[in-house]
Amino acid sequence: MEIHISARNLTVSDRFRDYVLDRAHKVEQLASRTQELNIKVTRHEHKAGPEDQVELTVIEPGHVIRAEAHAGDKFAAFDLAIAKLSERLRRAGDRHKVHRGQHRQASASEMSASDFANLDVHPVAAEILLGEAASAPAAAEQALDFGESPVVIRRKEFPAKSMSVDDALYQMEMVGHPFFLFLDQETGKPSVVYSRKGWNYGVITLA
Repeated sequence: MEIHISARNLTVSDRFRDYVLDRAHKVEQLASRTQELNIKVTRHEHKAGPEDQVELTVIEPGHVIRAEAHAGDKFAAFDLAIAKLSERLRRAGDRHKVHRGQHRQASASEMSASDFANLDVHPVAAEILLGEAASAPAAAEQALDFGESPVVIRRKEFPAKSMSVDDALYQMEMVGHPFFLFLDQETGKPSVVYSRKGWNYGVITLA
């Protein structure tokens, strides 16, 4: 597993690098197929004081799993982010067990009939969603300039992926987003799965 550490608005000390490398073995224990672990540390200056943000991205064959956290220092932010990432990797491992036939997984039609109540996917907390970056390394992103307007609109392009509804829900959870855009393999139409209140999920399809 290759580990890449980058920083913005601060310098990564040898102490922090050693701290990260010492704990990165958890990722390999939970996901043996991991190819890369990318760690990005960003310092944000606020009136109340600086805040550090740590973004973790695990790249596996065919999958990208992300987590991020904010805290008063980069060590605390990393600990929070690695805990979130570990939980998502455990869920990914459970899903692989299902695919190997150790457990039966309900079909998309069965789950949608019950508003996906039986799907073991947890809605992401609001504080995790703020400031999320692209879920794929090759995503194309462009910011539109509205002059003096405080509103910033970003455009992103991703390769179209055909998958089932439950696979789309899984991908949504792994990247930590409140929604996921995909091509429904049953209908061939562009669709979006999204988190609703509680344990409910929704699907929007373009006619």
